[in-house]
Amino acid sequence: MKEEVEVNRHKTNEDDDFKKLDGDSDEVVSGSRLLSLLGSKDRDFLLSPTGTQVKISDHEGKVIGILFSANWYPPCQEFTRLLANTYEQLKHSDLGFEIVFVSSDEDLDAFNNYRACMPWLAIPFSDLETKRALNRRFDIECIPCLIILQPNKKEGTTIRDGVDLIYRYGIQAYPFTEERLEELLEKERDKHKNQTLKDLLIYQERDFLLGHSTLQVPVSSLTGKTVGLFFSAQCDYDQTTFDSYFQTMPWLALPFGDPAIKNLAKYFDIRGIPSLVILGPDGKTVTKQGRNLVNLYQENAYPFTEARIGLLERQMDEEAQNLPKSAYHARHRHELMLVSEGNGGGPFICCDCDEQGSGWAYQCIECGYEVHPKGAWVVAVLGLFGYPTRGVNLDQVSWVGSASNEVR
Repeated sequence: MKEEVEVNRHKTNEDDDFKKLDGDSDEVVSGSRLLSLLGSKDRDFLLSPTGTQVKISDHEGKVIGILFSANWYPPCQEFTRLLANTYEQLKHSDLGFEIVFVSSDEDLDAFNNYRACMPWLAIPFSDLETKRALNRRFDIECIPCLIILQPNKKEGTTIRDGVDLIYRYGIQAYPFTEERLEELLEKERDKHKNQTLKDLLIYQERDFLLGHSTLQVPVSSLTGKTVGLFFSAQCDYDQTTFDSYFQTMPWLALPFGDPAIKNLAKYFDIRGIPSLVILGPDGKTVTKQGRNLVNLYQENAYPFTEARIGLLERQMDEEAQNLPKSAYHARHRHELMLVSEGNGGGPFICCDCDEQGSGWAYQCIECGYEVHPKGAWVVAVLGLFGYPTRGVNLDQVSWVGSASNEVR
């Protein structure tokens, strides 16, 4: 099976409790023990941004963030810029917070160049033993990763979803205790529960979106419609590039560089582009998986509700009964077997179109190659998986593009 490997951050569901790391087993590591993890028998210091030695003991009693990162991975560089902004705000407020960088860089020059943009402390690049021990200790599987260590038991357990917290809440996440995180989650749930289309799309004095034939389309004109928020980019570094990209789209858009773009990306926790969020006629979120649903069902996914998707899945199950149990793909040499979630299948990334799939698939048992059953490239599957076109009143559907290089 071709897997989609997420190497930039640990995924969490919006309403899930944040993952916690409990130390050796069920014991919460505290105080000096936390900081002793950062040293070795020959070293009791960390490197400052200027290269001077700073005693580890000077930071006991603080909330410590351990940043696992590397210069060669773009998402690490992007997160480092964001984290630096949050760090500077916390340091300016003197809130007792420090970050320690654990490098996965290729060599000393790369380490030094990357560290030059970091205002926090670092484990010396030469201390491979400590870096390896920290990676094992916190079971680091992907970067960037930010582990938050609390100074004592009373202030909460250790949090390993620091990257998510910084992206979602920034400085508001401090002091990263369970109580604070639950408070933020509750506020977030209430905000989503009471959201309206106008609250999402209007920013200060701007109450319109960009159109084509009509240059300014009032946000109020979308009330009562199903709206898709399409997060995308084509290296939109300037207005000219944005205008060119927008001309390829038949839908509306937020103005280039509008602050609402960044706010929406954070609000909906957009982790990659392209991404499509679907809002119902009441302005509430229907699904954040619009991209996958459009890929799987095209226009038949409308109106993207659970009831509609459930119906399509049942139809898929019925139609799959008429599909060959095995087939060959034009781009793969092995025989592919028809599988579902109940007999060896599950969520997958199609090796033909690189889009996510679920439910039924043709899978190579020998090497894991997997494709959508509806793919026209599957030999011996000729039109058997075509979906009947369902009439959709396009006047009831609106798409809003959010093209910006600010969306991560």
